[in-house]
Amino acid sequence: MNYNEKKKLYGFYQNELSQNLLGFWLPRCEDKEYGGFLNCFDNAGEKLASYDKYTWSQGRFVWIFSRLAGTPIPMFSDRERSEFLRLAQQGAEFLMKHCLIAPGDWRCVFLMERDGKPKEVTPGSPPDMSIYADCFAVLGLGMYASVSRKEEAYVFAKKLYASILERVGKNQFNTLPYPLSHCYRAHGIPMILDNTARELLRAAEKFDMVFAEQLKKDMKEFCLDELEHFVDKNNVLHEIITEQNIFFPQILGQHMNPGHTIEDAWFMLDTASICGIPEIKEKIFDMTKKALQNGWDDVYGGLLHFCGVEGGEPNGDYTGVENETMTKQLMGWGDKLWWIHSEALYTTLRCYFESGDEEFLAWHEKVFEYTFQTFPNRDPNIREWKQIRRRDGTPEEKVVALPVKDPFHIMRNMILILELLYNPV
Repeated sequence: MNYNEKKKLYGFYQNELSQNLLGFWLPRCEDKEYGGFLNCFDNAGEKLASYDKYTWSQGRFVWIFSRLAGTPIPMFSDRERSEFLRLAQQGAEFLMKHCLIAPGDWRCVFLMERDGKPKEVTPGSPPDMSIYADCFAVLGLGMYASVSRKEEAYVFAKKLYASILERVGKNQFNTLPYPLSHCYRAHGIPMILDNTARELLRAAEKFDMVFAEQLKKDMKEFCLDELEHFVDKNNVLHEIITEQNIFFPQILGQHMNPGHTIEDAWFMLDTASICGIPEIKEKIFDMTKKALQNGWDDVYGGLLHFCGVEGGEPNGDYTGVENETMTKQLMGWGDKLWWIHSEALYTTLRCYFESGDEEFLAWHEKVFEYTFQTFPNRDPNIREWKQIRRRDGTPEEKVVALPVKDPFHIMRNMILILELLYNPV
């Protein structure tokens, strides 16, 4: 990719971020009355369906606005950066005030009323329905502490991180919206822990260098756990393995989530660089290629939501796993999701710049063509992406994970792509 090609691509993604994405979310997302953010819009972005606030989403918004405030890309004025930081601050304050089950109980509620009061997902359900919510709170507060230099946010995030590790170590945690029996291990746990440690590291390097070194050790442990236990001899990353770190023959153990693998690839590349283990990068590149190859839909184009470990529709025995929520999720294997494609846009470009392998650039162009033909809303009053399509690309009205419209993946990846193009590794 020559200079002019990079400049042209930079201009495209700059417009996508500033006009189509930020143009939709600002000022729509800010709750000026109660603090935090509103994002329970319908898929088209036309209607605010509820004022519910998911801790998961609140943390993600704090990350986005913090990163926008501190990004080195020269596309925002000082006034705009100040506004991003203000938004991040009010979101961080809302989280620290409301996200814990109780003072001193370092577990996050999953769902809140508009004013921050805990809300049951279903009658009688526990408030801490998903440890992923805790992780996204740490992500957001870690990034905010790093950019704002507010030590209070760092201390809060550090305590929450310690609680997360304690619960994972004891195998005492929930994973809504995709609960899983404790006789299995989900790739998503070491994956998000690697990224959570990485984001907290940004703040630790400003406030606590001793703990920063511990976070690097944690990142390395999580990353190597994934590569050693979840990736098979064909460089396929299985989404589920047994508690004893064994691949198993039922359909639950013989499927992959191409989007998770592709997203995790850049988490791992970060870890490889930060932790001084460049020797794992070749395996990461091979794993990424396998996810792109197996996940690509040769009939309709685009990346599948789920696929078999050799590509195509997941298949295998249902015995003993038929009641697992993740098994039921495989029914939607052919869905085309916005977040998977935004992750692929960044990861393919990142792998191209780090490896010099032209195959990744070809994949970027292939994903780019499908993505921008399929997901952006053509309504000039909306323009933000629609989150889900059927396998053939036609419209689909369906809740994805949470009943929210979530800008996290696409906005995060637009920012990272712009930073990459501005200063390629």
